[in-house]
Amino acid sequence: MAYQVASFLLETEAVKLRPEQPFKWSSGWNSPIYCDNRVTLSFPYIRSYIKQQLAELVKENFPEAEAIAGVATAGIAQGVLVADLLEMPFLYVRPQPKSHGMANQIEGKLVAGQKVVMVEDLISTGGSSLKAAEAVRSAGGNVIGMAAIFTYGFSLAEENFKEAEIPLHCLSDYQALTEAAMQNGYIPESAMPTLAEWRKSPETWKV
Repeated sequence: MAYQVASFLLETEAVKLRPEQPFKWSSGWNSPIYCDNRVTLSFPYIRSYIKQQLAELVKENFPEAEAIAGVATAGIAQGVLVADLLEMPFLYVRPQPKSHGMANQIEGKLVAGQKVVMVEDLISTGGSSLKAAEAVRSAGGNVIGMAAIFTYGFSLAEENFKEAEIPLHCLSDYQALTEAAMQNGYIPESAMPTLAEWRKSPETWKV
């Protein structure tokens, strides 16, 4: 399944790999990969496959879940698809409260003590995702875990989720992606060492 999801991300160009001409992330990091899983929403078959796999992931790992929360903005669409399939309440979490109206950070009905699974499209360091989870906790929700389409698998993210005591489960990861990219001709085998080196220390990596 991890390989299949990775293949879909490559097929739809949700993920682009440029080992020789790196992207620049907002963090300032140089990266041979750029990922925007929102692109998969434009492909009905792939959108449906990802929705079904995320729903199965939630049912298998968080059977006690009572609600789904999407992390704005990319996790909103994925989250509502999963919540609809599972017939669960849905809400979403903004990065910060609105500056007008009710000044909501959480949109939707959150019941105190409700067992919530957060849904994300992508996990890098986990910072923004965990900030959203903390907002749900502060509002009285019980965040029991997070489900995402893809993770880079950084050790920093693993540490952050462990510290927050939030189990993380993802459909696919960086290793599956690079293997699928090589086997399907998106990158040459000679690029694999470069891609492996980046994931070890992305904050200092340079071509």
